[in-house]
Amino acid sequence: MTATAPRFGPSPVRRPLAAVALLAALTSLLFGLVLAGASPASAHAALTGSDPQDGAVVVTAPEEVTLTFSEQIALDDDSIRVLDPSGERADTGAPRDLTSGGAVRYGVQLHNGLPDGTYTVAWQAVSADSHPVSGAFTFSVGAPSETTVALPSGEAGGGLVGALYGIARYAAYAGFILLAGGSAFVLACWQRGAGARPLQRLVVRGWVTLTAATLAMLFLRNPYTGSGKLADAFDLDGLQSVLDTKPGAALVSRLLLLGASALFIAVLFGAYAKREDEKEKRDLTFGLATGGAVIAAGIAGTWALAEHASTGIQPGIAMPVDVLHLLAVAAWLGGLTALLVALYRTPDVPSAAVRRFSRVAFSSVVVLAATGLYQSWRQVGSWSALTGTRYGQLLLVKVALVGVLIGVAWISRRWTARLTERSGSADDADDGDDADPAVSRPPGSADPAPPAGPSVPESEGAEAVASVASVEAADAPGSAGADEGVAPERAAQLSRQRAALTATKEKRARDADPDRSGLRRSVMVETGIAVVLLVVTTILTATEPGRTEEEAARGSSTAAAAPVTGGQVNLSLPFDTGGQSGKGTVRLDISPGGTGSNSVHLWIDGPDERPMDVPEVKLAFTLESKDIGPLPVVPDRLTEGHWSASGVQIPMAGDWKVSVTVRTSDIDQTTIDKNVKIG
Repeated sequence: MTATAPRFGPSPVRRPLAAVALLAALTSLLFGLVLAGASPASAHAALTGSDPQDGAVVVTAPEEVTLTFSEQIALDDDSIRVLDPSGERADTGAPRDLTSGGAVRYGVQLHNGLPDGTYTVAWQAVSADSHPVSGAFTFSVGAPSETTVALPSGEAGGGLVGALYGIARYAAYAGFILLAGGSAFVLACWQRGAGARPLQRLVVRGWVTLTAATLAMLFLRNPYTGSGKLADAFDLDGLQSVLDTKPGAALVSRLLLLGASALFIAVLFGAYAKREDEKEKRDLTFGLATGGAVIAAGIAGTWALAEHASTGIQPGIAMPVDVLHLLAVAAWLGGLTALLVALYRTPDVPSAAVRRFSRVAFSSVVVLAATGLYQSWRQVGSWSALTGTRYGQLLLVKVALVGVLIGVAWISRRWTARLTERSGSADDADDGDDADPAVSRPPGSADPAPPAGPSVPESEGAEAVASVASVEAADAPGSAGADEGVAPERAAQLSRQRAALTATKEKRARDADPDRSGLRRSVMVETGIAVVLLVVTTILTATEPGRTEEEAARGSSTAAAAPVTGGQVNLSLPFDTGGQSGKGTVRLDISPGGTGSNSVHLWIDGPDERPMDVPEVKLAFTLESKDIGPLPVVPDRLTEGHWSASGVQIPMAGDWKVSVTVRTSDIDQTTIDKNVKIG
């Protein structure tokens, strides 16, 4: 299969290329991370500061609220809203762009004479990499107060519309990989496969999937970045506004390129498949390869134009690198799928075609390693972001999957070597197709029969087996049923039966061939891993890069205002869920322990005072005297027995009830409460 490892053989010159490629990719990745500098964040806009700051208490009402972001964002009149304690708008309307120098700042004017109390600032916009972002925080004038405004619990781009948009994104990537990779497999590895119906269906289905997914994303774009209501997908004004944005223009460009690719497919599986003259076919191959490469690069560029590569550091380098990365993925995984289909659904895949794809796949792995190195440095940039952010952790999963995929490909290459050794030098005659014996021919079998026409389905093969007696009787010397003197209708029927019988025998021989079966199984495993890899890659494109996440965390920590009063809160709460290993102690630190933004650290110790892991821990804060809460907090696990949560908002000072829910098994959990003075 893929050329990620050498075939087993007597030659000492060959090296385990799979291991070398994987080692080079991992070494390059880690080396790049070590050398990464503290450059600006590279995608997914993050709020890095505000004035007033999150949780601040100011003496008099400010004239304006300003927000500072890590990159440019797209705003409309309602993107930044300031709400008073009763939930009414306290701002005057459209945000102003206050960007100057390297600081990306936006401001919104407030009404004059605002009364004292707690105000909520909610914002929602579209970052330069096309993903919707949102958030909220509070500040107080004079002193904190009760507020009827509930901070939004969901993220922008969520709900049903977000789920549908995500499905369309997965489908778009899958469709492109099948379209580009399947076509490349035919042109570069097995030109005679242009006449194979299974490969034709694979490529056409890739085109249909990509086209349908692109249309769905175009219509869902407005509600995805705005209201979140599915009905707004058919709002013509909203669709017009989408067309005026960079992501909208990219989707329209993709549709136009898909129109050109439809013509490419028609020629590839029409005139090209029927061409017999060798010179004409070579010329047409060059033209199709050139045109197909331009179309594929253009379609890949529609992703680079509108997503991570188009913003942040070095976009002029990042965009062509992103295009190369996506083309390499398509050539490898799409070609792998096409090979799997050919092995299972076509009778005469030559071993030379498998060897050619091995070379294509190895080249793709080299390109993926180089481009992946650059992208990893650009999106992660540090060891802490690699291990401490969701993007970095997903990247590690992706690298591991690539390693497993290369390992399985090495096994596939071993089966390919065995098939090649059997097929002999005839595989290299002409263009590798005409003289190639089918890889399904078992050792020691007779020469393959001449082509018996198009492939025959298995149901027709059963018919042929049932009528084998009549066919043999008709073919017997001196038989009255011989073709000569037989009615034309009967002769045609006998010819079809012979073709079906021949196809059935060939299929049985292929299925009984252990080398071909081994190759099919290993390629099937490769394809399954490739599907998981595609899912992880698609999730990565929608995940906030590690650089940005770390910068946002630094911004939120520096922007947190000191509380009016109060100090760090430390609690120690014993618990017993009643189940096995259900006893322990919760230690809780709330810092700085005042109004506004707080960080919470929670440790769980077992009876032996050693760290204890549990399946779930939840917190809630309730100010019963003011009928506020419960305010839920779900901390993140850091290490064994240690959880934390940042940005926990305490809107006002008072005697707060802190509730800790600990679950030690599927059915054993308990909630422990304690009242503490905060603020």
